[in-house]
Amino acid sequence: MATVIRLQRHGRRHFPFYKIVVTDRRAPRDGRFIENLGTYNPNTHPATIELNFERALHWVNVGAQPSDTVRSILSKEGVMLMKHLQGGVRKGAFSEEVAKERFEAWLKDKKASAEAIHSKDEATKRDIAKKALEAERETNKKRAEEIAAKKAEEEAAKKAAEEEARKAAEAENAEAAEGEAAAEEETPAE
Repeated sequence: MATVIRLQRHGRRHFPFYKIVVTDRRAPRDGRFIENLGTYNPNTHPATIELNFERALHWVNVGAQPSDTVRSILSKEGVMLMKHLQGGVRKGAFSEEVAKERFEAWLKDKKASAEAIHSKDEATKRDIAKKALEAERETNKKRAEEIAAKKAEEEAAKKAAEEEARKAAEAENAEAAEGEAAAEEETPAE
């Protein structure tokens, strides 16, 4: 029986979720499988991978052929590197301790690069948020200036209207005073 390690699709339309399974080559994609090795969720950033490392390594060592996508997942998780290191130990190129040290060094480098990428993403998010906040402040400042100019115009128009009303009232008072004075002149003094 030819065994393969491949992805089994689950989830809904436009939102896939995969199981990493060992299956017979002739079985349908979503059909029967021999063993479930883990899950792969490409919908998160970065993609979430949960993998039973020991069982995946076992199946790769006994000859199960991974699909292209699963091969990249296994490489990312270090299964293919461990297989390579175990092959070197079997051939006598180096000892088991050296293989473990090399794998630990690789894990440390991988963790450091993942943290660097994460910190870079966080810095990018902070910069974007800072730029958005600055743009919002500029917009609010312009809006406040426009409102202040509009209020100043309204205040000037209001003062001008009050001034005109005051002048009209003064003119009316002056006319009334002139009318009274003219009326007093017309009436003869007794």
